[in-house]
Amino acid sequence: MFTGIVTDLGTVMCAEQRGDLRLQVRTAYDLATVDLGASISCSGVCLTVVDKGQDWFAVDVSAETVSRTAADMWREGARLNLERPLRMGDEVGGHIVTGHVDSVGEVIDLRPEGDSHRIDVRVGSELAPAIARKGSISLDGVSLTVNEVSDKDDGTHFSVNIIPHTAQETTLGDLTPGRQLNVEIDVIARYLDRMIAARAQ
Repeated sequence: MFTGIVTDLGTVMCAEQRGDLRLQVRTAYDLATVDLGASISCSGVCLTVVDKGQDWFAVDVSAETVSRTAADMWREGARLNLERPLRMGDEVGGHIVTGHVDSVGEVIDLRPEGDSHRIDVRVGSELAPAIARKGSISLDGVSLTVNEVSDKDDGTHFSVNIIPHTAQETTLGDLTPGRQLNVEIDVIARYLDRMIAARAQ
């Protein structure tokens, strides 16, 4: 589990297609404290460390994961929001994030709002029941609060605010209209949706 608080910006050094896609990611983490088999959230996707060096770690990304996550993030030169897993006793500064992407969203608008930027995102209408005003959502592994949400003909639209610190410390400072994002709904909403569906059967 993670909390959606990014602790490093990694860069994909190498992307090699094997049976799966093998990525080498440069990081400022102390790799001596990262075991092989450990999990690291890479822009909201929970991946397993399969190799490491002094300033990089490697992960294997399955074809299923590539097909269900934002385009253009699994390439050489791509920057990734990194977070190591939550440990017992750690402060939960964001919200509980599993690293399992629910949908790929699209940035449809962004505009200044004070010192921050308001970002409008579109997702499929199937996520509508799980996105609530003032609820939590993870975008590319970053824990954010939903400002507004509305249902449109082309899907569900919601907005979040990106404060200057978040823009500087994550990839969300580089957003442009049309950019795809990994979206994970609040895990509580996921379980509530399942409970309601089970009761209706």
